[in-house]
Amino acid sequence: MSSRTFTLDEAQDLLPVLESLLRKALDGKKLIESVDAELQALAHRVFLNGGMSINVVHLARRKAEREKTFQRVKDAMDEIAAMGVQVKDLDIGLLDFPCEVDGQVVLLCWKLGEKAITHWHGVSEGFAGRKPVDSRIANAKRSN
Repeated sequence: MSSRTFTLDEAQDLLPVLESLLRKALDGKKLIESVDAELQALAHRVFLNGGMSINVVHLARRKAEREKTFQRVKDAMDEIAAMGVQVKDLDIGLLDFPCEVDGQVVLLCWKLGEKAITHWHGVSEGFAGRKPVDSRIANAKRSN
C-alpha cells in the first residue's frame, strides 16, 4: 500500500481519471459476472440432462473473453492503487484518499456519481463515519 497523501485539490484533480478507471473496472466486473452466470447455467443444464452436446467454440470464446476482461479489471485496479488511492468498494465505486491533517492521516472519501470530494472520515471509521469537509481538511497542505 502506498504511503502517499493528498491535499483535497490533488485528490479532486484525479477524479476524472479515477472515474474512467472505476467505470472500466465496473463494466468488466459486470461482464465477468454475466459470463460466470452463463457458465453456471450451462453446467446446471448438463448436470440435469445427464450430459449433452455443447458449443465448445462458443464456450472457449466466452472463457477467453472473461480472462481478458479479468486482466483489464485487475489493471484498472492496480493503476488506481499505484496512484496511492484506496478502493474501498468496487460495486459502489467508493474511493479513499489519505490526507494528512494536523499530523494525523484521515481519508478523503468519494463515491462514484458524486460531483466532488465533499466528505472525509478517520482511518478506523469507514464510510458510516463520513463527515463534511471543513476548512481544516480543505486547507491541509502536503507534508511530504
